[in-house]
Amino acid sequence: MYDKQLKDRYVFPAVFDYGDDGISIEFPDLPGALTCGDNDEDALFMAKDCLSLHLFGMEEDGDIIPEPTRASDIALEPGQAAVLIDVWMPPVRDKMADRAVKKTLTIPKWLDDLAAQNKVNYSHVLQDALKDYLGVSERKKTR
Repeated sequence: MYDKQLKDRYVFPAVFDYGDDGISIEFPDLPGALTCGDNDEDALFMAKDCLSLHLFGMEEDGDIIPEPTRASDIALEPGQAAVLIDVWMPPVRDKMADRAVKKTLTIPKWLDDLAAQNKVNYSHVLQDALKDYLGVSERKKTR
């Protein structure tokens, strides 16, 4: 999962490609990190979101995060601009750790019928039972 070598802050250059239908965004150092926006404000928001989620995925997968290329070293074509995108990862990691994940479970029908009659919230009961079983009351922060 998280390694103590991870950085809290990353700054990567993005290439904003201005077209008639909006702004396409790519990160030259991070293949597959692509997004777009309707205007500069939207493009900056989308670029930051894209970068943070892409880097989070790389962290989770144990991928090596490359050193960013200097913005001045990026070859640009007409209608393009290099924009530095800054992300602060601790809140991203916290949000992703607290996201809901779907699990499938199997229980006897009679128990499911009884739970339905009593309007049982399976998610709540399972969370409480897991916390009790594991002896925890809340998520431990990793940093």
